[in-house]
Amino acid sequence: MKNGVYSLLKARFLIDDDAVKNWRFIVFVILLAIVMIANTQRFEQKVFRIAELTHQVKELRSEFVDRRSELMKLKMESTVASKMEEKQIFPSTVPPIKIKVKKEEEKNFFKKIWQ
Repeated sequence: MKNGVYSLLKARFLIDDDAVKNWRFIVFVILLAIVMIANTQRFEQKVFRIAELTHQVKELRSEFVDRRSELMKLKMESTVASKMEEKQIFPSTVPPIKIKVKKEEEKNFFKKIWQ
């Protein structure tokens, strides 16, 4: 037991006659560790990118809601009327009248045009 611990601490397994097997395994483990670290780094970058994009989406959504409410206020009749009063344009006091055209009159009208 004592010799096993000393040989491990002195790294005799790296300089013995069959050390080539050990070196191959050590290089393999090191390569696996490098690949694992690289994958973890890429994963973390993607997580940060997702968090950043989520934050941007929330900001854009709130800006959209603000703009939409602003537009609703601008489309109101009272707002439009007040803007037009500055240009000396006033709302009509006479309500609009709906004009109805009968189909027979339309046909006669078009016949007259083509003749």
